[in-house]
Amino acid sequence: MEFEHQHNTNTKTSRLPTETTCTILSCFFCTMMNEPDPSLRRVKISKCFKEMPLNDDQEHVLVLSGLWNIAMTQPDDPEFPSLGIFECMAKLIRKGINDQAWLLKDQNIYIPYYAAHIIGSYTMNKSQFAEKAAKSGVILPLMELLRGKISWVEQRVAVRALGHLANHDSTFEAIAVHEVEIIQLAMKTASTCLYEVYDKFIAVKDSKKLKYHCDLLTRGLGGSEIENRKAEEWASHLQCWSLYLLNCFACKERSLSLICKKEFLKDLCGMWGGLANRTSPAGVGLIRTLCQTKSGKTSVADLKEVIEFLCNLSRSSDDWQYTAIDSLLLILKDPDTRYKVIDIVAPILVDLVELRSFGGSSNVGDTITQALLQDYHKIKYGNLKLKSKKAEKALGETWDLRVERKKREKLMSKQEVRERKLLVGKLKKNGNLMFWSGNIEEAVMKYSEALSLCPLKMKKERLVLYSNKAQCNLLLRNTEAAISDATRALCLSNAASPHGKSLWRRSQAYDLKGLAKESLMDCLVFVSDWLKSEKSKGTEIPYYASRMINKQMNATWIFASAKIGRKKNEV
Repeated sequence: MEFEHQHNTNTKTSRLPTETTCTILSCFFCTMMNEPDPSLRRVKISKCFKEMPLNDDQEHVLVLSGLWNIAMTQPDDPEFPSLGIFECMAKLIRKGINDQAWLLKDQNIYIPYYAAHIIGSYTMNKSQFAEKAAKSGVILPLMELLRGKISWVEQRVAVRALGHLANHDSTFEAIAVHEVEIIQLAMKTASTCLYEVYDKFIAVKDSKKLKYHCDLLTRGLGGSEIENRKAEEWASHLQCWSLYLLNCFACKERSLSLICKKEFLKDLCGMWGGLANRTSPAGVGLIRTLCQTKSGKTSVADLKEVIEFLCNLSRSSDDWQYTAIDSLLLILKDPDTRYKVIDIVAPILVDLVELRSFGGSSNVGDTITQALLQDYHKIKYGNLKLKSKKAEKALGETWDLRVERKKREKLMSKQEVRERKLLVGKLKKNGNLMFWSGNIEEAVMKYSEALSLCPLKMKKERLVLYSNKAQCNLLLRNTEAAISDATRALCLSNAASPHGKSLWRRSQAYDLKGLAKESLMDCLVFVSDWLKSEKSKGTEIPYYASRMINKQMNATWIFASAKIGRKKNEV
């Protein structure tokens, strides 16, 4: 719709609705506040909902704003859904799409946004509300908004509402009538929305930004910096809710051939909620859902880029680390996909075999061990050969650590354990001396020897040895080895209070490897843990950590690719 410039110049009509004195005795607010008879009140509210789309009243936006607030705070209240609110909202959206003159009049530009948001709030939890909404004809108007008939702001609330409708079994089929188009629209929106928001808002001069966008973003109470920050959050919502809508279809194994397009699966690796939306699993959430299906699992396993993304995420401090681990395990446990990925996955998951309880799941390390060693006997005693010697070595190391060493150490006497402990201490001390004298490679050898002798139950000693070894490999620029050692140290530490030095060392290694998000998440957890410690009291965050966070925040900014793309186009 070509309303941008015309609306932008009309500052009087673009202000967010504010309180006003009512002059209409039969208005919605008078009915809500002043009608004492419940039955008569319901009749009057129902009448308001029926008449609202038919009348051209500048008070409408005030009513919608009030309804929006009620729907947000009381989404399970059955009163308005039972009185025709969904049909009213659907008609108002249609009116905004079909009648541009009406849309640009007074403050009507706000109405489609509020209407779609109200639908989404009331259909979020209650399936019976969702059924009423579907029967009231909300789906087609919402699809029009999803097509981008007004702007990205309305797209955001439309895809949210459609996702809620698709999530209920009783209304899924009503959405699935438009399955192909909805999936294509959701995929396109997820892939392009960050570029759209950047071009249409972030990169636009303040004086040329749509005023109603600014007002909706900040409720009329913010400057440019707050508006941009909120736009970043809303852009993330738009992407994540698009993925949520796709996930509703993937869960039912619908249209997987459409969703599993190679380029889209690769795009998913770059989709995350960001720091503003950390509660959403975003791209990795959809990947795991696909891995729970036969065809989806095969499509994911065929893409090296996606497997490498899952591997990096599985060895990070990201909130969705376990989702990545679970995705890899689902692929490994299937004989048809196992050998497509094992050469890449085995050298990574071997670092996690001592991971304890995580994300509500217990014995995660044991589960990883079982998946890795699922058919190791065919390699150890049979003729099975992997393409990668590194992968075979990782499986052999897993077997030795989790099977053979456990058996051997059960047979060790207390005297032998004491002797081992003393020897490990000496080797560690020698390694430290080598390190401080600048002989880093010798130090690595001493720490490695100590680890090979250190009893498995001496977790604290092994943690320090792995962490020291990670520091050495970091100095030697062996980034992969540094990440591996730091990860093993972190698996041995307390999940509630992870080993700070190991986090910082892995953050640095990921930085050297160019993996900004993984580096950032490790650094954030490091700082969070540091702030809880006694030594942080009365002091600021270490400069080196704040510098790393600043660097990686810039690198992982959700609009970073859009900004680069815009500059290339300008050239």
